[in-house]
Amino acid sequence: MSTLFSPIQLRGLKLPNRIMVAPMCQYSAENGEANDWHFTHINMLALSGAAMFCIEATHVEAIGRITPGCLGLWNDATEAALKPIIASVRKHSKSAVAMQLAHAGRKGSSHTPWDGGQQIPLAEGGWQTEGPSAVSHKEGELAPLALDAPGLARVREAFVSAAKRAERLGLDALELHGAHGYLLHQFLSPISNKRTDQYGGSLQNRLRFPLEVYDAVRAVFPEQKPIGVKVSATDWVEGGWDIAQTIEFAKELKKRGVDWIDVSSGGVSPLQKIPLSPGYQVPFAQAVKEATGLTTMAVGLITEAKQAEEIVASGKADMVALARGMLYDPRWGWHAAAELGGHVDAPPQYWRSQPSTQKELFGKTTFGAR
Repeated sequence: MSTLFSPIQLRGLKLPNRIMVAPMCQYSAENGEANDWHFTHINMLALSGAAMFCIEATHVEAIGRITPGCLGLWNDATEAALKPIIASVRKHSKSAVAMQLAHAGRKGSSHTPWDGGQQIPLAEGGWQTEGPSAVSHKEGELAPLALDAPGLARVREAFVSAAKRAERLGLDALELHGAHGYLLHQFLSPISNKRTDQYGGSLQNRLRFPLEVYDAVRAVFPEQKPIGVKVSATDWVEGGWDIAQTIEFAKELKKRGVDWIDVSSGGVSPLQKIPLSPGYQVPFAQAVKEATGLTTMAVGLITEAKQAEEIVASGKADMVALARGMLYDPRWGWHAAAELGGHVDAPPQYWRSQPSTQKELFGKTTFGAR
């Protein structure tokens, strides 16, 4: 039996397979509000065969967006915009729906990637960003304002408020974005965190704010629903955040009952040097799993069914999260099930779609030839 298509339990959430559609920024919202693009995108990938779909980085306040087009969940309007989309998914898909809560910190006020991705000047509609320290992401950019005590409290409360809205929307799980150079990662990394107070300097101090955010969110999200954390295992820059520090962070999260660690890397510095290759980040997930015993998700250039199967069957990670591979093949889970002998759920309108050699793909007993 395929390990990839075996069930896994995340707190009170039982998933029928080990595949998640990773959160992927679409840069297509208006004032943080989801629209018809998100309706199409989310509903499409909720039918991919993955057991869980994670909504893209959803920002907890307006100045925490990466770009003006980023999705948000900070007011009634952003919450209302997501409601019919979630309702449609529930009507047609059995996939669990998670959401990644995020804050861009100093990497905010940027153009969309297809418009160059560079920082938007204040005079051209940009906004003043905030971060752990007044250190810009790259040379020549406007530096962020260092968050003071009231600012830290405001950001924590923004995460809490978004978590409460996510629960009102009926979402099944949350993931906190502590990776890719965004705010929580900025506090973790000595490259971006130059503070001299209780939130900077030592590893214990740099962990403090991300752990406070996790604790605050966990306190308001239903106990039976899981919360994971996405991390960058290394900055790929000498003297930066690394796998040893990631493991210590994961151990602290384990004490707090974290349900998974989604292990990525990079993003905090343009000086990073990343040796890209298929599955290049899997060893980081394996290291976290072996050191902590936590459920881990592997990400990064995982594109083939047998590759994903080997990762989970060998115990390198417990789940895989696919992003670009799912965009390229929105039925990736179906095709992986056919190749590996697994089963997926599909709406009855599609039961006749599989080739005659794959009649058991959907785990149904009646396919009808009419």
